[in-house]
Amino acid sequence: MLKKVLIANRGEIAVRIIRACREMGIPTVAVYSDIDKDALHVKLADEAVCIGPAKSSKSYLNIKNIIEAACLTGADSIHPGFGFLSENSTFAKICTEIGIKFIGPSYEMIELMGNKSKAKETMKKVGVPVVPGSDGLVQSLNEAIEVSKKIKYPVIIKASSGGGGKGIRIAYSEEELIKAYDLVKQEAKNSFNDDSIYIEKFIENPRHIEIQILSDEYRNAIHLGERDCTVQRRNQKMLEETPSGVIDDKLRKKMGEVAVKAVKEIGYSNAGTIEFLVDKNKDFYFMEMNTRVQVEHPVTEMFTGIDIIKEQIKIASGEKLEYKQEDIKFTGHSMECRINAENPDKKFMPCPGKIIGLHLPGGNGVRVDTAIYSGYTVPGCYDSMIAKVIVHGKNREESISKMKSALGEFIVDGIITNIDFLYKILENKNFIENNYDTSFIQKEFNI
Repeated sequence: MLKKVLIANRGEIAVRIIRACREMGIPTVAVYSDIDKDALHVKLADEAVCIGPAKSSKSYLNIKNIIEAACLTGADSIHPGFGFLSENSTFAKICTEIGIKFIGPSYEMIELMGNKSKAKETMKKVGVPVVPGSDGLVQSLNEAIEVSKKIKYPVIIKASSGGGGKGIRIAYSEEELIKAYDLVKQEAKNSFNDDSIYIEKFIENPRHIEIQILSDEYRNAIHLGERDCTVQRRNQKMLEETPSGVIDDKLRKKMGEVAVKAVKEIGYSNAGTIEFLVDKNKDFYFMEMNTRVQVEHPVTEMFTGIDIIKEQIKIASGEKLEYKQEDIKFTGHSMECRINAENPDKKFMPCPGKIIGLHLPGGNGVRVDTAIYSGYTVPGCYDSMIAKVIVHGKNREESISKMKSALGEFIVDGIITNIDFLYKILENKNFIENNYDTSFIQKEFNI
C-alpha cells in the first residue's frame, strides 16, 4: 500500500481524497497557493506545502514546485484529482521517472486518450462505435469543407486537446463552418497551446451518457454502470444522475461490455470514464475518454456502494480488483447537483466573496462534498464550483424530491449561488418527465 499521498489539487476534491486516505490509514500532504492558505484541505491534511501565488500557472499547474513538495515531504505518490494536472502526461511521466506513483493511468495512456482524434481512432480499432468524421486531424479549411460535405451538415468542430466545453463550435452550413474554423483553432491555441482540430458529424438532440470503469494493472476490468450527464449549459455539466431514463438493462449491458472490452484492449489501468452520445434510436457513439476521476463520481458511489477514490489508490498500489462484474449491484437512483458561486441572472457571472453564514443539508441519503465553511472566502481565480449535493433514493421520483428538499435547506449567505436555478430545473415538467436532451437548458430557459 502507498505510504504517503500528496494531493495535487484544491477544493472539494482535495478534501474528498484526504478523507479516503484517512479511512485507509494513509498520511496526506496538501499543496496550496498563498490565497488558499486558509482552505479546508490545508487544515485537514497531515502536512501542507505552499507551492506559489494564486495564479494557477504558478501554483497548481507548477509541476516543478509540486514535485519538490512531494520530495520534501517524502510522499511516495501523487493524486491529481480532476482538472489542473490530472490529464497532463508530462506530469505523470515525471512522477514515474523519479519513482513517485501517479495515482491514475500511465503517461502513455493519458497522452493517447487525451488527444481526441487519436482516442477516436484507437476506439474505432478496438470495435467501439464512433461518430462519423475526419480521419484524424483536419489540416486545412479546404479539407474541413470536404469532410463536412462527405458526412453532411450539421458538423461539430473540436479542439483535439480540448476539454471543459472549450474549443467547440457547431456548423449547420459551409458558411458557418468557414466562420467557425479559425475561431476554434484560436481558442484551442489559447486554451491548450495546441491548435489542432478534427470534425465530426453533429448528433442532434442526444443524451450524454458516460460509463464508469475500473481496471487494474493485470487487465481485470469492470464497469460501474452509466451516468446521465445530459443537463448541461455550454457543454458544462450542471446535474448528473444514474440510472439514465433512456438506458434499459439490455443497452446498459451492451455499453458496459463495450467500455470494458475497450480498456482491456488498450491496457488501461485505474479509474476512467468513457463518454458516449446516445441518439433517438438508442444508437451510441464514442465521444471521448476521461483518464481521471470525474466531478460526478459520487453519483456512482451512491448507486453501487463502491468508493472510487479508494479503488484508485488500491490499483495504484498494485492490488488486483477485488470485484468481478457480477459483484456489482445497482440500487435505487442517485443524482448530483453542482453548486457554483455564480449569478444565473447575470449570465452566470462568477460571484466570489466571503461566506458569512452556512447551513449544509443532511438526512438519509443526502451527501454534500464541499470545502467551504462559514468565514471562508471563495477566491475569484479558480473554478466557481463550491459544493456538490448528491442524493440517493429508491427511484428517480424520490431522488428528485430529496434533491429539492436538500437544495431548499442549503443556505449560503454572503455570496450568490446557482441553487435557485438548480431548483427550477428539478421543477421543470420536461425534466420530471425525462423528456430532455443536451439542448435542454438552452430550450427551456433560453440561455
